[in-house]
Amino acid sequence: MIDLHTHSTASDGTLSPAELVAHAYAKGISAIALTDHDTVAGIPAAVAAASRIGGFELIPGIELSVESKGETHVLGYFIDVSNRILNDALEEIRRVRILRGYKTAENLTAAGMPVTVEEALEFSGGGAIARIHFAKLLVKKGYCKTVAEAMRDWLSPGKPGHCSQQAITAEQAVEIIRAAGGDAYVAHLHTTGMEGSELYDFLRRLKSVGLAGIECFYTEYTEEMTREYIELAGSLGLKRSGGTDFHGNNKPHIEIGIGHGGMKIGEEVLAKMRE
Repeated sequence: MIDLHTHSTASDGTLSPAELVAHAYAKGISAIALTDHDTVAGIPAAVAAASRIGGFELIPGIELSVESKGETHVLGYFIDVSNRILNDALEEIRRVRILRGYKTAENLTAAGMPVTVEEALEFSGGGAIARIHFAKLLVKKGYCKTVAEAMRDWLSPGKPGHCSQQAITAEQAVEIIRAAGGDAYVAHLHTTGMEGSELYDFLRRLKSVGLAGIECFYTEYTEEMTREYIELAGSLGLKRSGGTDFHGNNKPHIEIGIGHGGMKIGEEVLAKMRE
């Protein structure tokens, strides 16, 4: 069993990279990809932890947020985290993330919930600031009862506190990942705001600049979605990846490797990704 979509405290997860590796191994998982949002800061510690475990593989990865009509992310696998092009791009992305954080704080304050970036950073553990950190802040200050409520009512796309500004396009994300020696896959297709011919054309355009595949197995997919995305990958000649989007206690309903309980991705998926 494998899980190719996980997060650590380097972005918006609650387990450190080393704790994530230990947790995955304890759950009987043979390989994970650490795919933190817009950062590779957790990879060295995760690789070191994995090297101490026989028969366990840590795949260096990343999840890049890109400009799009919906919420579109591009996963990178097998990347060289020391690559200069990648790190230069991540520095620019960090700059835009900070600006987005200030805009989020401004939006929430204008909506009657005064908050600051500095307050939200207290929840980031030194990692990149993300919506989940603002959600926890809203709960701490009594503006919302739960993190889920804060995310749903205030920080999701289209809600008052959301800021959609991103630093790069999907095409640029693919090119950056490829420059770092990695393979690019579009994550959780159901959040992109595209379907049918629009989604097909989007993926075909990305394939022309080097897209390797799409995330066909994902915690929140229905069986119908999974079948649809497998067929879509086949029609475009794209490979298939999959993962739970594990975040630890920030998404307590999702367990590593199994999602809501019934998910299981076999090692053959990873083998085919390597072909």
